[in-house]
Amino acid sequence: MDNNAINNKFFQKLIERYLEGKTTADELKLLVNYYESFQKDNEWVEALGPENIIKKRMLINILDAIKDEENKPLKIITLFKSNKIKYGVAASMAVFMMLYLFLNNNKSSSKVTNNVVNTSISSGTNKATLTTEDGSSITLVKGTNYKNNHVICNGEELVYAENKTNNEIVYNYLTIPRGGQFFIKLADGTQVWLNSETKLKYPVSFAEESPRKVELLYGEAYFDVSPSTEHNGAKFIVNNNNHEIEVLGTEFNIKAYSNESIVSTTLVEGKVSINYQGKKHLLLPNQQSVLNRTSNILEFNEVDVYKEISWKRGVFTFDNKNLKEIMTVLSRWYDFDVEFKNKEVEKEVFIGALGKNDKIENLLENLKGLEIINGFEFQNKKIIIE
Repeated sequence: MDNNAINNKFFQKLIERYLEGKTTADELKLLVNYYESFQKDNEWVEALGPENIIKKRMLINILDAIKDEENKPLKIITLFKSNKIKYGVAASMAVFMMLYLFLNNNKSSSKVTNNVVNTSISSGTNKATLTTEDGSSITLVKGTNYKNNHVICNGEELVYAENKTNNEIVYNYLTIPRGGQFFIKLADGTQVWLNSETKLKYPVSFAEESPRKVELLYGEAYFDVSPSTEHNGAKFIVNNNNHEIEVLGTEFNIKAYSNESIVSTTLVEGKVSINYQGKKHLLLPNQQSVLNRTSNILEFNEVDVYKEISWKRGVFTFDNKNLKEIMTVLSRWYDFDVEFKNKEVEKEVFIGALGKNDKIENLLENLKGLEIINGFEFQNKKIIIE
C-alpha cells in the first residue's frame, strides 16, 4: 500500500473531528503540522479549504482551547507519524516549533486520563557528582551550596576561578547521572552544558602556554569555548577515545554515549578540526561530523543546528526518529527503562518535540490515542509499551 495513503488514513480521524469542530488543542497541533507538510497536496486543500483560511481557523481554535484549558486539557507532547512520507522538513518543523513553544508558554497543568496513578517517573533536574583531585566525591543538587579553594557551586552551576598554573596539572571529574543536567565554567572561562548520563574530565587550572585539554569520557556536552586570543593562542582540545576536536574559539556540541556506536560533533559557529586516525578534517558552521565507532568511518553532513542542540534550551526534537530511538533519549532525562512487548511498534518513525519539564505520560497518551500503541504500564522506573 502507498505510504502516503497510509498516513492519509492515519490522520483521517483528525480531519473529520476538525470539520465537526471537535478537535482538542493537541489534535490541532498535529493537524497544523501535518497540513504544512502536505500543503502542496491538492486533496488536502480541497478537503480543508484555502490555505490562509484553514490556518486562521486552526489558530483561532487553538487559542480558544488555551483559554478553556480546564475543559480541554492540553497534551503537551506532540509527535506525528512520518515513516517514509514526503514533507518539507524546514517549513513543517519551523511551524511546528513555533506552535509548540507558543502552547507550552501558555499552558497550565495537564490531566492524564490513562490508568496511571502516582508514577515515580518525573523530569530531570540539575544534579551532578564532583570528584576532586584528592578523590573526594561531592553531590551537587539544586538548593545546596559547595565551595573550595578552586570552585564555587550554587547547586545549579559549577564555576572555577580563572587562573593558570606552572605546576603539575590536576584534574577534577563531573559526572551527570540519568535524570540530571549541569553547567560548568572552566578555569579558562569556557562554558560547558552537560546533558544526562555524561562525564567530563578537566583540569582545575590550565597550564601556561600549552593547549587546554579536556576529555568527554561519555555523554553529551555543549561547549562555548573561550577564544585562543585570550590565552596566548592556546588551542582548546576535547578528546573522546581516539577522536579529537581541536578548537580556536567557538561553539559546538558533542554527543558520544557509551552505549551508542555513533559520535557526532555539530558546529554552531567558528571552526573546529576533527582529528581522527592521523588526519585532520575542517568542520564549518551547520556541519556535523559523524564517526561510526564500529566501522571506523567518519562522515560529514549539513544539519539543522537547532534540532541538534535544542536539548540545551529545554526541548527535545525528533526528526524522523523511530520510537525506540526517541525512548532511548527520553530514558536518560526521565531516568527509566523501557520494554516493548510489540517489537514492531519500536520501528514506527515520528517527527515531534517534547519540553524537558513535560510529563512522559503525555507522550504515551498521545500515542495511545492515535492507536499507535495499544497501551502502556508503569512498573516503578520501568515503562512497558504494548
